[in-house]
Amino acid sequence: MDIVIKLSQFLLSLSLLIILHELGHFIPAKLFKTRVEKFYLFFDVKYSLLKKKIGETEYGIGWLPLGGYVKISGMIDESMDKEQMALPPQPWEFRSKPAWQRLIIMLGGVTVNFILAFIIYIGMAFAYGDTYVANADLKDGVLVENPVMIKTGFKTGDKLIAIDGQSVANFDNDLTMKIIMAKEILIERNGQQQTIKIPTDFVDQLSKTKKGHLVDMRIPFAVANILEDSENTAIKPKDLFVSINGQDARYYDQVTAILLNNKGKTLPAVVLRDLKKVPVTVKVSAEGKLGVAVGNLNMESLEKLGYYKISTKNYSLLESIPVGLTKGKDQLVSYGKQLKMIFNPETKAYKQVGGFAAIFNIFPSTWSWEAFWTITALLSIMLGVMNLLPIPALDGGHVMFLLYEIISGKKPSDKFLENAQVVGFVLLIALLLFANGNDIYKAIVK
Repeated sequence: MDIVIKLSQFLLSLSLLIILHELGHFIPAKLFKTRVEKFYLFFDVKYSLLKKKIGETEYGIGWLPLGGYVKISGMIDESMDKEQMALPPQPWEFRSKPAWQRLIIMLGGVTVNFILAFIIYIGMAFAYGDTYVANADLKDGVLVENPVMIKTGFKTGDKLIAIDGQSVANFDNDLTMKIIMAKEILIERNGQQQTIKIPTDFVDQLSKTKKGHLVDMRIPFAVANILEDSENTAIKPKDLFVSINGQDARYYDQVTAILLNNKGKTLPAVVLRDLKKVPVTVKVSAEGKLGVAVGNLNMESLEKLGYYKISTKNYSLLESIPVGLTKGKDQLVSYGKQLKMIFNPETKAYKQVGGFAAIFNIFPSTWSWEAFWTITALLSIMLGVMNLLPIPALDGGHVMFLLYEIISGKKPSDKFLENAQVVGFVLLIALLLFANGNDIYKAIVK
């Protein structure tokens, strides 16, 4: 059932993005009285699953889910319709239109992608608001368990002050990506500030470890139940440790460290039981364990116990507009930085380029509209940016040649454009094979 839910979200998001992207080409083409022969979701190689002709345009769904397309008359594209291009230009054809109209038609798809992303972020700000923990409220710093983070120089208890000169305001979902993209991070440790440099191959190092979050909030050692063979009958379910052997033990990492340093010993401790401090004696096993199962506390419980303060900010529709635009802009800039890392061989980030399997795995196994729209907005930005790359066969390639024509006043020959289209198509196939090959390699190796 989990895979069905993931697949449903994946296909719905992909279909929505493809249809709206192609609609971005379709609408200006129609406005400029340019004939559109086909409008397809997915590719109809040899045959299509569904098709219906309305007016001069055939609408359909192909069987190969690698994207979608609109076939515009008189345009040198992936269809490579040389017979049509050999005939004299007709008034309704793409090649007969002024360069500025052709430019608008080609930019229509990515324009829709960016507009869609911003609309989604605005809608999410209005519907969900912002829920976060202020960084200033993490008075005892963050939890660091990732071996790459530890190797880089981070420690549990560090307070994150600034990332690349920008103050860390909130502990939220964007923090991990900001750390990954960072060059240096200012932290506070034991009251002293210091700067940690992020290695160039940080992304490559992270890919070799299966640890999850780079940093996390420190949580208390909360007893869920007592194991049958445990000697610690003085401990009760729902107890939270406050101190052990006179040492502060408010957090899970502190408790485990104390236990490992006192194997086989009997120690005095204080637990929080029904919001009251209760003294107990604990027996530490030879393995540094207490013989208890540890439970997780939700954020509401952590707030009630005074560990963290959850901040929630709701926005009116008008307030949501600048908030959504800012989030969209930040994601666009972030993705631009990611592409820069991928094209820099020193970072080895190209090893993490993923294909359809990587996108599929982003979606959660339980249906969440908030997660769905968050991922769809990000994919829309990715699709827009990727299509703007100046590669023939992509929108950006067509835009590049059109800008050359507008600036120079000279139109590239049809033969040149055909050859460029072939080169671009080969490059795209190579990129597709590389990205999906990465997915297969990771699935086999891991």
